[in-house]
Amino acid sequence: MGEVSGALTGGDYDILFRTVIATAVDGIVVIDAKGHALLFNGAAERLFGYPAEEILGHNISMLMPEPWRAQHDRYLDNYIQTGEARIIGIGREVQGRRKDGSTFPMYLSVGEGRLGDARIFLGIVHDLTRHKGQEERVRELQNELLHALRLTAMGQLTSALAHELNQPLTAVMNYMNAARRGLGAVEDPAAVRARELLEKAVDQTARAGQIIRRLRGFIEKKEPNRSLEDLNASVQEAVALGLVGAADRNVKVMVRLDPELPPLLFDRIQIQQVIVNLLQNAAEAMEEVERREITIATALSAPDGVEVIVADTAPGVDAKMMPRLFEPFATTKSNGLGMGLTICRSIVEAHGGRLWAVPNPGGGAQFRFRLPMSIEAES
Repeated sequence: MGEVSGALTGGDYDILFRTVIATAVDGIVVIDAKGHALLFNGAAERLFGYPAEEILGHNISMLMPEPWRAQHDRYLDNYIQTGEARIIGIGREVQGRRKDGSTFPMYLSVGEGRLGDARIFLGIVHDLTRHKGQEERVRELQNELLHALRLTAMGQLTSALAHELNQPLTAVMNYMNAARRGLGAVEDPAAVRARELLEKAVDQTARAGQIIRRLRGFIEKKEPNRSLEDLNASVQEAVALGLVGAADRNVKVMVRLDPELPPLLFDRIQIQQVIVNLLQNAAEAMEEVERREITIATALSAPDGVEVIVADTAPGVDAKMMPRLFEPFATTKSNGLGMGLTICRSIVEAHGGRLWAVPNPGGGAQFRFRLPMSIEAES
């Protein structure tokens, strides 16, 4: 392959210009002051589905859906008369219209220049379809995780309430049985009627207890939907979901993933739910501090496990709160339900793992959970 060296001549510049236009990844369109196309490169042909000969000499508004099509010529005239730019020299996201009538999102950058005495405008079109598709995928994953979180929270809340209700129901049944026995020797019609009512109340209380026990059994026996997954990929996806807007809150995020991790058997949605919850807790805990850093890491854990670590620079967990950190309804948030960490722990334990918290050596807290490497995953 030859090399270009030294100063370029006029002919070289012409060849270079044509090469740049022909090989550009983005669409390049040049129009005159009336909006008629003077140049339409190969990338633009592929983006819009028109061959250049069908565009050159025609008003470029044919590549725009409404309302941009109707506004284009008026905007161009207004700019030429007043110099007020809305897109020229600025760029913005708009919609493009293909030959088949379909539309696609694009970022349009427009620059102004001169060709001899004539005014020309050069537009560079960048297709945002893939970017928008990724955004949509992130939104879908967010909705999926939120749905899973709501279902899990409801299940855990029901289980916790069932546990709490079981004791008072048992006490109520004992009191009613005692009252019924106390009335057993009394033959007064009112006492007989009271015994009958107490027997019915005892039966209904027993029925309520049975419903609660069945409900708890149904919730507690639910198994994760496990498949062989890449933990590092799941962590990266969870970071994208859990820390949306972190930059706006001045939160610095560092991701350190061990490239040697083997595939693991786990429920991707549930484990991502755990990571998202831990990340959001960390971000919320740092709202009142100046240094806001979150580090999330993965690492092999001897002899046969993998760890995920989420560390923050928040004030840390209060020593009095630490023993109750994973208990239901234990929270330091004024509007918190206190079920998030309980749910996280139950998910990790259902995978045969463990979740715990320790002080972060750099200040703040570390939440760590360990997942085992099963025989199936190793094979």
